[in-house]
Amino acid sequence: MTVRDARGGRGPATWGQRAIHSALVKLGTEAPRYNLRLAAPVDPGMTPEAVLRAYTELLHLHDALRTRLVEEDGDLVQIADADGTLPVALLHRDTPELAEEAAADLLGAYARQPFDPAGGWPVRLGLVLVDGLVRQTVVVLSHTAADGWGMRRMVRDLMLLAAGRTARDLRAEREFAQPLEEAAEQRSPRGRRRDAAARRHWRDKLAAGPRTLLPRPPGEPDPRRTFPYALLRSPALAAALPEAAARLQTSDATVLLAAAATELARLGGQRAFLCQVVVGNRFTEQAAEAVTTLAQEGLFHLPEISADFAETVRRARGPALAAYRHSGYDKPELDAELDGLRAAGVELADHSVFWNDTRDPLAALMADAPGREGPAERELSFPDEFPIRPGVSVAVDVVVVPGAVELRMVVDGALLSREQMAGFLCGVEELVLGAAGQPGPDRPKAG
Repeated sequence: MTVRDARGGRGPATWGQRAIHSALVKLGTEAPRYNLRLAAPVDPGMTPEAVLRAYTELLHLHDALRTRLVEEDGDLVQIADADGTLPVALLHRDTPELAEEAAADLLGAYARQPFDPAGGWPVRLGLVLVDGLVRQTVVVLSHTAADGWGMRRMVRDLMLLAAGRTARDLRAEREFAQPLEEAAEQRSPRGRRRDAAARRHWRDKLAAGPRTLLPRPPGEPDPRRTFPYALLRSPALAAALPEAAARLQTSDATVLLAAAATELARLGGQRAFLCQVVVGNRFTEQAAEAVTTLAQEGLFHLPEISADFAETVRRARGPALAAYRHSGYDKPELDAELDGLRAAGVELADHSVFWNDTRDPLAALMADAPGREGPAERELSFPDEFPIRPGVSVAVDVVVVPGAVELRMVVDGALLSREQMAGFLCGVEELVLGAAGQPGPDRPKAG
């Protein structure tokens, strides 16, 4: 697939690109875990020419899909290529069922491979054909090109392009930020002020927050320990969140965050709570429409949790707003400042807990699409274990699935047992149901 005469250019990397690039370098061989992936049916089938035309238009539309990140003189530079070729795997199978299996296999193979951010485009594409028509499409993106929100926008635009629209049509209908434009804004006086304010927020909260969130056992932790992964899939939580938010007169994101703070503070025997909250940084219409990586961590500090959950939610509103407001910054610069404080003997608050609420309106619409059925009952399972994640004690993702909300939790096995993980997840669900005026469910058994 060839792209010609697209918009190109070079300039400094954005804050989001720097943050993701730095994280992936530290992860090394584990970096592919953060590749974004999608395998989707094409029903009815389309000719490969039509599908490739849509993808070519997509690459013309969004510069991030043609952007390489190169380290030059100690700095990270983004290069948007105006011309280039993207290899596309074309697989042929005899039946739709075999095509679906082939797509799943190709998705796994693509997702396991690291990207070369300097040497190639951050996209892998494969098509599976049956009787000459594309029946499955496989896309894997590097996290340097998009976050979850950006990938969902990419899917929406791809569907419009597959229906016959062009990149020129979509650009004429709406404005959206491109990575080079975003970097220019961040280097402007307004962007520098925003960066300085965000880093000051981090320093202040890390000076005030609790030094330990979860009790740590004596001695050095076992280097062979694993990080168990727990998943609670809850239709009841999906139904209760809007009602709880309406009753408490706040957003459902704040209700969930307050519930997580309450339950984790209970486990740690704390009255205060602090965590890193992944924020999409899409506060303007142009950012909301962008296919790029804008997500960064905000710092949420709740000085005191109340015994009354409604009061905790009320107290969480201001800190949540502050965390979201100060979630855009130059992360390498912040990391250098924090390293300097540690070197000077300053003890920083424990900020090893991560909360990532990935929901957005488009995801909800996709999850509720006709013909897609969700689970009838809540389910709790421990489907996997992961290697050690440096700097992480607890990480929780909130995900919309058809008919339900999932809470996905990864924990340092030295800090919490599986029973405690189950108690946290069910506790969050029960707090939200209680706030919605619904009876608490029987706790599900771990699967």
